[in-house]
Amino acid sequence: MNHTKGLRGMRRAERARLTSEDEAVPRPGRGNVPLVALRVDVAMLTIRGGTLAIGLVKRTQAPYEGRWSLPGKIVGLDEGLEEAAQRELIDETGLESLPSRIHLAQIGAYGDPGRDPATRVVSVAYVALVRNLPEPRHGMYWPVYAVLESGSANLAFDHSRIIADGVRGVRERLEAAPIALMFLDEPFTLSELRGVYEAVWGSPLDPSNFRRKVLASAGFVQPVAERTSAGRSGGRPPQLFQAGKASRLFPPILRPGLTTNDLHSGNQGHHE
Repeated sequence: MNHTKGLRGMRRAERARLTSEDEAVPRPGRGNVPLVALRVDVAMLTIRGGTLAIGLVKRTQAPYEGRWSLPGKIVGLDEGLEEAAQRELIDETGLESLPSRIHLAQIGAYGDPGRDPATRVVSVAYVALVRNLPEPRHGMYWPVYAVLESGSANLAFDHSRIIADGVRGVRERLEAAPIALMFLDEPFTLSELRGVYEAVWGSPLDPSNFRRKVLASAGFVQPVAERTSAGRSGGRPPQLFQAGKASRLFPPILRPGLTTNDLHSGNQGHHE
């Protein structure tokens, strides 16, 4: 037997098999396979007046004309998901580029049939934490508590669900990662840092207890040499801090009423 001819024959048969299998794979627009649009939506979170706020835009066309929604756009054929989310964040805020300190993370994918009455759309949602975000070009910032309380009454699509999921994730992640620093200019005081936690969690924290927890979490923050000027009441000016090098907080900064066992087991929803 000619082994060369036999090998060539095997290769032709394998190519034919792969071609047949490839043609059998459903393609959008082929037969009854539906076209599906891929979109990114961005939950832009910042702090306004000591309150956690989210950027929403008002829709000017159907569906849901006149309702508020998260800013978002269709993903281009030549860009990745995170790249599309970054592009939308820049376009909606008017920033020339993204700041060096930003927390941008996926919330999840949302693809229930009928979520967009106009067409079949799957959305990959992101949450963005950035300090001093400009006002959205086509909308405004709303207090998160007001948006969550109103539910889907004034929001388009399933964005009330996306926002609830995103805020829940940020509140949980605040315990174990130094993402609170995304909201602060450097240097900052521990009082200002505590204000971030109080705004995100929506509850007051004991100053002494919070300070102890922050300083016990290795690499979370580090002091700087300068101090602020004394306040009107006089006394020693507070110490200033900057971000440390830790990417995880250990021990974590737990919300009031939350235990370490709750954190490990994921049993956190009832503490929000």
